[in-house]
Amino acid sequence: MENKNVVCIGGGIGTSNLIKGIKEYTHNITAIISVADNGGSAGRLRRLYKMHPPGDIISCLAALCDDEKISKLLTYRMPGDRYGKDEVLPGHKVGNIMLAATNQLTGDFDKGIEYLKTIFSIKGNVYSATKDIVDLVATTIDGLTIEGEETIDLGEYTGQRILTEIKIKPGNPAVNINVIQAIIDADIIIAGPGDLYTAVLPVLVVPQIKNALMESNAEKIFVVNIANKPFETKGYKLEDFILAVKKHLGSFPFRKVICNNNYSITIPHNLHYSFVKFENNLDKDIRFIVGDLVDSAFPIYHDKHKLAKLIEENI
Repeated sequence: MENKNVVCIGGGIGTSNLIKGIKEYTHNITAIISVADNGGSAGRLRRLYKMHPPGDIISCLAALCDDEKISKLLTYRMPGDRYGKDEVLPGHKVGNIMLAATNQLTGDFDKGIEYLKTIFSIKGNVYSATKDIVDLVATTIDGLTIEGEETIDLGEYTGQRILTEIKIKPGNPAVNINVIQAIIDADIIIAGPGDLYTAVLPVLVVPQIKNALMESNAEKIFVVNIANKPFETKGYKLEDFILAVKKHLGSFPFRKVICNNNYSITIPHNLHYSFVKFENNLDKDIRFIVGDLVDSAFPIYHDKHKLAKLIEENI
């Protein structure tokens, strides 16, 4: 990966974890992150200051940071309820507050990100997927329409609580030109891992991003989650992830799919997660790259070193 431009698409723990792994091979990393979140500390700041949610952006900046002390500062959460009242300090990540401040100082969210990068000498780029503030609208297998990322993410609605479709509002939001240029200049584009309907697809369905992705000549890789998330992809097999992307984009633009094949570690029952299983005889136009990728300490996530190594060995 050295000297190659790598673009990571998604959000949440999945993308920040991916960045921590691949930065051992390259610093030419750009993360394009969903800003549809409206829950927790990020959602509180979004409502209070009418800004993009800063949480996943900060996690990725911290992942890019070479100074462990700065990384810990950015991700340190003040004691208290992260779902507390919008106007109070407890429960906020320090980095979230910093980005809220630099957003106001610069008058622009992406300039606020650059402000923090400069202060902390962070290599690489992190961009919000859209300039416009967006919201998520999901459809479940029951045919219910659910609005808001937090409601979707926490399953705060009735029915089977398995998703089939996600849309963003507005449907064709403005996009920072740097996002499109990063995709054009990319040698490698990696989508996932991360919540399929609330982190990865909300970026891929942005029309300008979708079009740039389809036209890109980069090597395109899709990383399938280790485990299925309740209230989102419960019971999904590997092929269901591929079908979901096809449904939303009209085709599956990724020629390589990376998936885990180690199911020997027990996932704690109270998490209600289950492993995504790999099956043979899938799409012959896709190269499936399979290996032990599970984090033995917390088996619903990828081991960042295993994942980065497998990507490095297969590009």
